[in-house]
Amino acid sequence: MPLKNMLLGALILGLFAVTGTALVALTHDGTAERIAENERQALLNSLHQVVPPALHDNDLYADTIEVSNPLLGSSQPVTVYRARQGGQPVAAVIASIAPDGYGGGIKLLVGIRYDGTLSGVRVIGHRETPGLGDAIEAERSDWILGFSGRSLVDPAEPQWKVKKDGGVFDQFTGATITPRAVVQAVYNTLRYYQNHREELYANGTASAEEEM
Repeated sequence: MPLKNMLLGALILGLFAVTGTALVALTHDGTAERIAENERQALLNSLHQVVPPALHDNDLYADTIEVSNPLLGSSQPVTVYRARQGGQPVAAVIASIAPDGYGGGIKLLVGIRYDGTLSGVRVIGHRETPGLGDAIEAERSDWILGFSGRSLVDPAEPQWKVKKDGGVFDQFTGATITPRAVVQAVYNTLRYYQNHREELYANGTASAEEEM
């Protein structure tokens, strides 16, 4: 009897273990799908803030290419989302990075119209100091909105800096490093776009040629 009871107990424990593992796996799969969908929707929301849906008729999330260039702030490829209307290029949103933020890399979406003017910029990831550097978020201040309509000639190159450095962009009290990094990254992204515009809208992969 003791042996039989032990075997029965082991069998029951085994069934519980298998059932528990299956439930955890199912929960993980369902949660992972929801998380992925939430992340997709958050990204789409940011993309549409930069390039409103009324300006394009293609699937901005799906019409992408990967590009590599030091001007984009990463040694890894970054994604370019391409907006088109009637098959014609309207704008590109480049997921560039400001590598020298106070807390590390700052992930950006830089929207650039076909003519080279900025349609908007949004921060989608950072580790800047709460209450200081996080003013780069559109939800916390309107600072990031000041890039809209700017271009490589507006302002002129020497003024693509924060005011403390002789430029036209505001800095934050007690947090100059963060806006300085974002301003430089946006400017570098514009430079990259100017040099690779036609390649970006082609169906292949844009040039990974290094240029500074």
